[in-house]
Amino acid sequence: MVYLPALHGYHGALSFGPGVKTTSRKSGVVRSGSRRRQGNLTMTSATLLDGKTRSAELAASITAGAAALLRDHNIKPGLAVVLIGADPASQVYVRNKARMAESCGFHSLQHTFAADTPQKEVLSLIDALNGDPAIHGILVQLPLPDHLDEQQVTQHIAPEKDVDGFHFQNIGKLAAGDTEHTFVPCTPAGCMLMIEDQHGKDLSGLRAVVIGRSNIVGKPMASLLLKANATVTICHSRTSDLPAVARTADILVAAVGRAEMVRGDWIKSGATVIDVGINRTEVIVNGETRSRLVGDVNFEEVSKVAGAITPVPGGVGPMTIIMLMSNTLKSARAIAAARQV
Repeated sequence: MVYLPALHGYHGALSFGPGVKTTSRKSGVVRSGSRRRQGNLTMTSATLLDGKTRSAELAASITAGAAALLRDHNIKPGLAVVLIGADPASQVYVRNKARMAESCGFHSLQHTFAADTPQKEVLSLIDALNGDPAIHGILVQLPLPDHLDEQQVTQHIAPEKDVDGFHFQNIGKLAAGDTEHTFVPCTPAGCMLMIEDQHGKDLSGLRAVVIGRSNIVGKPMASLLLKANATVTICHSRTSDLPAVARTADILVAAVGRAEMVRGDWIKSGATVIDVGINRTEVIVNGETRSRLVGDVNFEEVSKVAGAITPVPGGVGPMTIIMLMSNTLKSARAIAAARQV
């Protein structure tokens, strides 16, 4: 039997079931890095960490795990996504999550509300989903319209169905190092897999710098890196001489939401750079203004210095979605295990 790639048994690294190897793999690597000297600086052509390829590998295992769960326990993983308003980016994210859930063999539901929906109505739906035995994961797409209290909405989701990992109970367990009995937020979980592919599960002796201190990415990312024995620094808008701090990093995670802020001269030669940012910018092409997506890292500059780097798009994004599927499958398996007790 193939088991799910989930967070059960997580001890500083994601634990996959029998027959699924993750330690020191080079999954999702599409080209190897090479080094050259330029003055006193060693320049590299960075290894590209392909999130699309890596997530496809994980999807195959998750699909097999979902099929086994249905066959052996008559349980089909159920994911409910709640979308409030008509933000174009949120609509794309929700659509992609629904497609992935269906392709993995999950039961997928989407509840869409108008932007002016009262909070009471949103909380009432969450109550219903909390009590629905066919739903194992609940996700409320962020950001929310201004009149809604984001904290109250996310904390209303039952912790055992909080597959985004935003509930304080899950956050607290992660911060305490109890990653086995919690849902790790999807983006940091995906980032950690890509880091492990480069460095292995034990990051002892490595320095990690996280730029960004959000509850969604920065703080849980730091917790995972600490769990893996890295020496971790969290930076933010008030960090003094941020470029100098960034240059100490063997592993740099950029999650600040500012287009191409991290430049080539911020990077230690050979460092692994994980770019979480997704920013829409405008460029002039043949006299026409066009939109393009860029990360928080200046890819052209940084890829010449780093040892490995994630692209935008196609890096962290696909990994975030697949880890949502992993968390949902983990939740469904917990139900199956409880039935056997």
